[in-house]
Amino acid sequence: MQRQRLVDFQGNGAKAKPTFSDAEMQRRQEAVRGYMAEHNIDAALFTSYHNICYLSDFLYCQFGRRYGLLLDHTTATSISAGIDGGQPWRRTFGNNVTYTDWQKDNYFHAIEGLTGNVKRLGIEFDHVNLDLLALLKHHFPQMEFVDIAEASMQMRMIKSNEEIVHITEMARIADLGGAACVEAIGVGVGEHEVALHSTQAMVREIAKSWPEGELLDTWTWFQSGLNTDGAHNPVTSKAIESGDILSLNCFPMVAGYYVALERTLFSESANTENLHIWDVNCQVHDRGKELLVPGAKCSDIAKELNSMYEEYQLLQYRSFGYGHSFGVLCHYYGREAGLELREDCDTVLEPGMVISMEPMLTIPEDRNGAGGYREHDILVITEDGNDNITGFPYGPEHLIVKG
Repeated sequence: MQRQRLVDFQGNGAKAKPTFSDAEMQRRQEAVRGYMAEHNIDAALFTSYHNICYLSDFLYCQFGRRYGLLLDHTTATSISAGIDGGQPWRRTFGNNVTYTDWQKDNYFHAIEGLTGNVKRLGIEFDHVNLDLLALLKHHFPQMEFVDIAEASMQMRMIKSNEEIVHITEMARIADLGGAACVEAIGVGVGEHEVALHSTQAMVREIAKSWPEGELLDTWTWFQSGLNTDGAHNPVTSKAIESGDILSLNCFPMVAGYYVALERTLFSESANTENLHIWDVNCQVHDRGKELLVPGAKCSDIAKELNSMYEEYQLLQYRSFGYGHSFGVLCHYYGREAGLELREDCDTVLEPGMVISMEPMLTIPEDRNGAGGYREHDILVITEDGNDNITGFPYGPEHLIVKG
């Protein structure tokens, strides 16, 4: 029996309420089309979580299948797997084509139906793996493949007013997650219980703010003692002990957008060396926020903050860059790698960029004051400085938690 290669789910229910206005989504797509026209690109096939979400408002769940967004000079069409039914069409700003599992390479059959006489196809060089590239070359030998990832990243780095409003509301919800963490902390309480309490608080607030939105991927990392030594260490069931250094990391996710709140805390008490290292990290955090202004170069900011750590002989314990961009990104959606506060990044800050300040020190377990110290605020670069959209307190005065 011959089964269909494509299935039409367009019209299966009404379109979902979009995250952003039609004008905002059109602006994003037209920016890509402008770049395509300038570089003689006939169409672009986006395959990453971040670009598909940014350009269509559809956030896919891969689960072993390929997805795409085919953007030409007049239309935008998401390419989704049949297992998802009509949800991709309902969420896409544009059209949708759905391929089935019934025959090998139906994904490429769907692309073929959208590309026609395309000779130069933009693809994301930083996302397309060797396997997918080989298959694209096999199915479309007449095409030239050119990179569109770098250009699209540059477009995403400057946020619109609508994006900034969206991110600001998410930052408010991250603060609520932090408060829930503090509420749940106590000697003998497992890390997982603190994290669950925080995540539930954020998800419930997201549901109030976006009653027609999709609720997925919001999470909390809460770490104690030795587990604080890495910024991305998973939650465990370890019980909090008196005197433990603690780290909260709250990540509300809405429509593919990611924000974060991260703080150092202590359970019941902190010794003299703990307080000294924590104080230095807060000083660096304060100075770093002052440096986030238009015209500042990322690498220069990193170098100045390095000198502060060096003054206290703590630079060797710094574990990563001082901050990064925010927007459509997360631990698996991607990142605007061109906007990071590191010595090897020479991007100059501009109004509309959204960036964190998050200095971290990791003191080894065999030293007094051991643990990971990390503070994290999100700032919007403005015409004359910055707007800090994180409101949660930090430092010893606020976050030595009496359980």
